[in-house]
This record gives sequence, structure tokens and C-alpha cells, in this order.
Amino acid sequence: MNIVTDSGMDITPGVFEAIGVQVHAVPLKIELDGKTYRSGEDIQPDEFYELLTTTDSLPVTSLPSPGDFAELYRRLAPSGPILSIHISSGLSNTLQSAKTAAQMVPEADVHFIDTLTLSGAQGWQVEAAARGVKAGLSLQKIEELVAKVRAATETIYTLPDLKYLIHGGRISHMKGLLANILRIKPLIGVSKSDGKYYDRGKSPTFKRALEGLVNVIKKDVPEGSDLRIQIGSTVNPDGVERIRELLNQSYICHWLPDSTVAPVLGAHTGRGLVGAFYANMKLFPEISAA
Repeated sequence: MNIVTDSGMDITPGVFEAIGVQVHAVPLKIELDGKTYRSGEDIQPDEFYELLTTTDSLPVTSLPSPGDFAELYRRLAPSGPILSIHISSGLSNTLQSAKTAAQMVPEADVHFIDTLTLSGAQGWQVEAAARGVKAGLSLQKIEELVAKVRAATETIYTLPDLKYLIHGGRISHMKGLLANILRIKPLIGVSKSDGKYYDRGKSPTFKRALEGLVNVIKKDVPEGSDLRIQIGSTVNPDGVERIRELLNQSYICHWLPDSTVAPVLGAHTGRGLVGAFYANMKLFPEISAA
């Protein structure tokens, strides 16, 4: 079984090597100041967020082409079925590009999973699939395992500046401008029904938004529970530590290493974002637990 994903995923470095399963990530692309970068290949997170401090330009992202996927599918086809697991179809057309590619390579036995999410939460689903492959599970059992991870996992984030989201078309221009004028800091979740962003609250300041983020988690998972938790950010160590402090006061936290959000995702948020990927450990399948 081969696993394919895309660079909309964040994962702790070395995870797949430790599992012993190779995962192929097709890069999404970023254009900035006239240069095009393959996210995670030509440019790494630290380089990208530093670059944002030296330019007044706003980045533009683009999908992998069907040809990018087709080349990989063609190479993997002789070694068995391919499970292609991708960033939410509600936020990107990457999955559709992959499906178009599969039609171009009829000899490849490709099966698709829409994660209906992104970043670390997407990484958790891909990790679960890799663990399922390592355990020798059937394709159906792996798909069921990934579905359980998807059902158990939530994503929430906040950010200090909306101009990148507005520029990237992820929120409406007028709504974003109004929020900026009022200096409102949004709490943004990802819907499990359509994989799109949705409003989970607002705060008048970023400091209050961090507290609001934790309050959203408390609505989803009873306080005192065992919480599987990972923090993702775009260069905001103070915000990360504040979230960690607040969560440790309310949960038995099973921390995964912090992650820096992939450049192609940070292109839509800019610097300063803080987010959490989390699940009630009682609902999380044991095979993909850290």
C-alpha cells in the first residue's frame, strides 16, 4: 500500500521514518515577489516566515497540477494500491486535481480520502493511515481508522492580522475589512461536514482570543479529560506558551511536539497565528496514538 498526501499537511519530523512507512507528499506552490516555491521543498517554514518580514508583497498559492500527481501515481502503480489523502476539498481543489490525475493513469489503483481539514489535523489522519499500513490492515480497515481519527479531531485557530486571509479569499473581503476596522480577532474552526472554515467566536484583543481558543476546546472536550493536543503556529512562541499554560490547568494533556505551520498554509494567515489540533483521548483510536 502506497500513501500519497500534499504539503497542506503538518507532521512532526521523523514520524513516518519511525513508523517505517514512506509517505509521498506532493507540494502546493507559493508565488512571492516574482518567485515560485514548492512548499516544504524549495522553501521551509522558518525561511518563509522570515521572508514575510522583508517584503510588502502578499503571497499567492496554487495547486499541484494533475500532471504532478499523475507522474507520482504512474511511478507507484506497479507496487500496489495507492491511498491518496488530501487537504480539505472545502478549502482547496487539490483533491480534485489528484482525481483528475488518476483518470490519466488507468493502471494505478488510486483510492481517495478527503480529510476535511488541514495542517496538523490532516497530519494525524495521514499518520493513522501509515500506522495502519505498518500493522498490515486492509484498505477498508485503514479507511475506517482514518475516519475515526477525523471524527475525533478538532481544529481551532486565531490570528492577529486578517489581511492574508482576505487576500487569499478565505474570508469575504467586506467581512474581513470590518473585522480589521473593529480590531476583532476571530476564532476559526474547520467544519467536519463540508471542510470549510467557520466562526467559533470573536475577541476584542489577541490576548483574549487565546483565552477564547481554550474556552472553545472546553466546549468540545470536558475539563479534566485526557486530551491529545498539538499546537501549531506561525512564529508566535509567546502565544504557544500561553495556550500550553491554560490547557495544562484544565486537562491531562498528552502533548505532541509543537509544529510550525506549512508555508503554503501560512501564506493565507501571515505571522502570529496560534492554533490547536485536539481530541478527547477516549474517542481517539489507539493505533494512531502517540
